[in-house]
Amino acid sequence: MSSSPATDSWPATIGTPRSMLRPAESDDVFAFTRLWTDPDVRCFLGGPVAEQQLATYRQYFAGRPNLFAVVTRQEATLLGSVSIDPKSRFDSRREVSYSFLPEHWGQGYAREAVTAAVGWAFDHAPSDDPSVIAVTQEANSRSRRLLEAIGMHFISSFVEWDAPQAMYSMQRQDLRADL
Repeated sequence: MSSSPATDSWPATIGTPRSMLRPAESDDVFAFTRLWTDPDVRCFLGGPVAEQQLATYRQYFAGRPNLFAVVTRQEATLLGSVSIDPKSRFDSRREVSYSFLPEHWGQGYAREAVTAAVGWAFDHAPSDDPSVIAVTQEANSRSRRLLEAIGMHFISSFVEWDAPQAMYSMQRQDLRADL
């Protein structure tokens, strides 16, 4: 599912002003199942994960290297997830992916978490390429705004899973950490 991180960097916990990014745990299974099956969350991700695939997802998510559960600092409520793949599915660039539960959309949690995870990736997810990429459907305006807000730049369009996709990229100096 994911490449291995540098041995001294995982597991990792990252703090933001309002949340913590920590390794996904088996106790997170209910919230992660919602992330995989909620039609709103999965609208631009190919739709809800099929029931017959959920057992595999549940088996491998806890402790998966570079998969962060994003939780509130105060109540430890799970908000969503952010992952960093040290080698994207396209090439040797690192790739950030994320999903958040709908009740937490529009509150800035995703921006905080994705910014923190990308900053962590620059320091702890070695790559032959100095950039981090993200891919979202062109129709996903919320995700595109988030990527642009943290300093990512649109670099290309392509069709994948029968939908136009937008690829974004950034290097360390582009990261806007002004939360």
